[in-house]
Amino acid sequence: MGKVFYISKNVALGLLLMAICAVITIIALSVAYDKERAKNRDDSGHGQTDNTSTPTIPTTPSTEKEPWDRYRLPDSLLPLSYNVTLWPRLEPNEDGLYIFTGHSYVVFKCVKATDLVIIHCNKLNLTSFDGHLAVLTAEHHSAPAIERSWLVPKTHYLVLQLRNALTEGSTYVLHTVFQGELADDLEGFYRSEYTENGVTKIAATSQMQATYARKAFPCFDEPAMKAVFNVTIIHSHGTIALSNGREIDTVNTISGLETKFEPTARMSTYLLAFIVCDFTYIQSTQRGVLIRIWARRKAIDDGQGDFALNVTGPILEFYERYYNAAYPLAKSDQIALPDFNAGAMENWGLVTYRETALLYDPIISSTRNKERIVYVIAHELAHMWFGNLVTVRWWNDLWLNEGFASYVEYLGADYVQPTWNVKDQILLYDIHGVFGVDALASSHPLSCAEEEVSTPAQISEMFSTISYSKGAAVLRMLSEFLSEPVFAKGLSSYLNTFAFGNTVYTDLWDHLQQAVDQTPGLDIPHTVHEIMNRWTLQMGFPVVTIDTRTGSITQKHFLLDPDSVVERPSQFKYIWFVPIKWMKSGIDQQQFWLLQKTDTNDNMRVSGNDWVLANTNVSGYFRVNYDPENWDRLLALLNSNHQALSVMNRAQIIDDAFNLARAKIINTTLALKTTKYLSKEMGYIPWDSALRNLNYYILMFDRTEVYGALKSYLKKQIQPLYEHFKVLTENWTKVPAAHGDQYNQINAISMGCKMGVEGCRELTKNWFKQWMGNPAHNPIHPNLKSTVYCYAIAFGGHEEWDFAWTMYKNATVASEASRLREAMACTQTPWLLNRYLEYSLNPSKIRKQDATATILYIARNIVGMPLAWDFVRARWRYIFEQYGRGSFSFAGLINGITRRFSTEFELEELKKFKADNEDIGFGSATLAMEQAIEKTTANIKWVSENKAQVLQWLTDESA
Repeated sequence: MGKVFYISKNVALGLLLMAICAVITIIALSVAYDKERAKNRDDSGHGQTDNTSTPTIPTTPSTEKEPWDRYRLPDSLLPLSYNVTLWPRLEPNEDGLYIFTGHSYVVFKCVKATDLVIIHCNKLNLTSFDGHLAVLTAEHHSAPAIERSWLVPKTHYLVLQLRNALTEGSTYVLHTVFQGELADDLEGFYRSEYTENGVTKIAATSQMQATYARKAFPCFDEPAMKAVFNVTIIHSHGTIALSNGREIDTVNTISGLETKFEPTARMSTYLLAFIVCDFTYIQSTQRGVLIRIWARRKAIDDGQGDFALNVTGPILEFYERYYNAAYPLAKSDQIALPDFNAGAMENWGLVTYRETALLYDPIISSTRNKERIVYVIAHELAHMWFGNLVTVRWWNDLWLNEGFASYVEYLGADYVQPTWNVKDQILLYDIHGVFGVDALASSHPLSCAEEEVSTPAQISEMFSTISYSKGAAVLRMLSEFLSEPVFAKGLSSYLNTFAFGNTVYTDLWDHLQQAVDQTPGLDIPHTVHEIMNRWTLQMGFPVVTIDTRTGSITQKHFLLDPDSVVERPSQFKYIWFVPIKWMKSGIDQQQFWLLQKTDTNDNMRVSGNDWVLANTNVSGYFRVNYDPENWDRLLALLNSNHQALSVMNRAQIIDDAFNLARAKIINTTLALKTTKYLSKEMGYIPWDSALRNLNYYILMFDRTEVYGALKSYLKKQIQPLYEHFKVLTENWTKVPAAHGDQYNQINAISMGCKMGVEGCRELTKNWFKQWMGNPAHNPIHPNLKSTVYCYAIAFGGHEEWDFAWTMYKNATVASEASRLREAMACTQTPWLLNRYLEYSLNPSKIRKQDATATILYIARNIVGMPLAWDFVRARWRYIFEQYGRGSFSFAGLINGITRRFSTEFELEELKKFKADNEDIGFGSATLAMEQAIEKTTANIKWVSENKAQVLQWLTDESA
């Protein structure tokens, strides 16, 4: 645990008197706030009243000369500890507003003499003390008087101008009393509403990452500003209060219950959590650590938390061994929230989740629901050490936190579910996905300079697939060439050295290098720094071309659009140190390092029937191309004996070929040839890789004459898979035993129905009609529900849609509601889709957390795409202001709606949309807008250059 900062007896007595006054003030403020009219609240959200605040002093936005005009805190003050008391109201006041009140003492040290105190404060009304917005005291001496104080809305600051400078090395205490709105904006300290047993209930909860702690109380809201937090929550009878630490005392007061929590470890503000609700829990103890799963009472009573409880202890135990470091807290609370913008958040000791990411119903939930829960829990618990115990200094290195958790989540999940082979699925869930983004000229490096990430919107933009998925891919590659034991040894040294502190990414390289130096026989061609800097400090990745006729090996920066111009220069000139694991004719060979643009390996020269396959099991973050003869030998192998290659490598060959063709490196027909063997393939990972790539062809051609031939070809390829699972499941009455087979059965039915395989549509329609006839009994297996619901609604009319809507509103299991919400976007009826779009922005119908995802589901539908595009354009200001500010997932809205764009007209519309909304902005979707324009431009060229030959090839193969 972190140490608490202790203060002298005299100061403590003074603070006690101030605290008593503060509690009285809080009660008074609640009355004043209830009487405050909405018209008195200014546009910035910093409500002002005559009794409680001084006016905001405007700053000049065109200059950043003053410290309060900069988005980064000065380095003159260092917080040591906070005492925070919060009182959320779960009933609205006479203006219909939900509020919270509170007070805070922050103990800080002056490390550089200054006459300014600058602390984050956003959308809080501060009580005035003798005309100032805070009280400043000191230990052992007098604190300088406050000359004036004001709020800076632009940079989210409370500023105190002092008459004299603070003394370097001295400690001070800043006291504030405040009130804020417990809004439904899903950020900071916010309100979650839900219905249980017909009764609407309110929970007060929090989401502080990345820059929202300042909305809950004034604080030094940067990750390097770690401190100890002493939290007290005032709440009404019949509710419980939770925070990061264990509850140490709950007493009755005139205001209700007052729950105090043990001091936290030394930690960052973004990891704080406060919750007041009437939830209940189940618990266990693992190696002395209290583990609790919290949720709505009905969810817990129905056993929906049992699975999460069963896997949490073993995952924690696995990480303790993996990190060689004990879990540093006394308890591990995990709570499922009805309203939560992210998937989950790693608050230290109190992890918050969407209900779909934590709750599992053994009757209603699917295998994929269960798998997702394991992944998300493993991801968040990985952060308890990597991210929470040791934290990056600034958000420019966010990739280290998220990329690491995104990699080791597969290790944690594999430990608790060893029969699922989940380690292989990193290829589908992370590597293949991020390849597409990182192959754009508008991509960016994993790590960038601190000054490139300053504003809250820029910080939110760092929460991207590059940070998560590329981070996971390159760290996995690093672990592969160091070996897992060496990698884990370096991690353990890193974590134990910097426990409760902050780092930059090079600190990890230092400790991994120490592990390398201590391992006899481990030979890498350069230091960890020199190798990894090329993967983290320059964007993109290479395509490695192997000519098996000569043994020549070359590398080149891979771009989907080879004509695009990369504006971001690289100090490494887009040359990587590439570890190549490879095999020759099925026999693994010694790893080869490609350290320059061109090299030669005579062992890679083959002839006759021999073949070379590089990047075995996709251990490296790069693509591979070959000479035509070796491509032909690999294609022949796939068609004659595809099981001679692992499922990972079969999937890799398909994915590499399709993307090399898009980049004009190989012919498009060569890529299509990799799918000919699929009529013999029954493995999930190769099929999923193929379908993801073929989906690009569907998106590009489903509005053209090519689609008929494409559909005929895909029907021919999917038919054997469909028949295989029909037999395996005894005419769809059983569930395949293997984990991957359960997923591939879904692929078989989904593509079978989409491509018109005989009997598929009738199967889904009949299942759905049986359910409509008896809503209390759903005959559809949970694994198949998403697919069956979608196609039954697509092939049906408004009766099917209205039935789904009724079942959605009545659903008590979050995963079931999520499936229905997605499936309703599958209808082919335009007026139903337009009505659904209107529903998406109505929080009484679609939760705010689900609004943008619902629009994306509609845009995925060929009928819904233009409707969703028109809808978003017409309402961009409202959508951005209500749903987009700071949202990590908001970039997906732009990417998703535009992914079919492939005409000059759509490109011009996109450019016009960007120009027309420059005044509003795009926030965390700014880069996504540039990428959408780049992708659309590339799509136009690709379609123009490939349409004719694709049509001809598909026509020939379908004959």
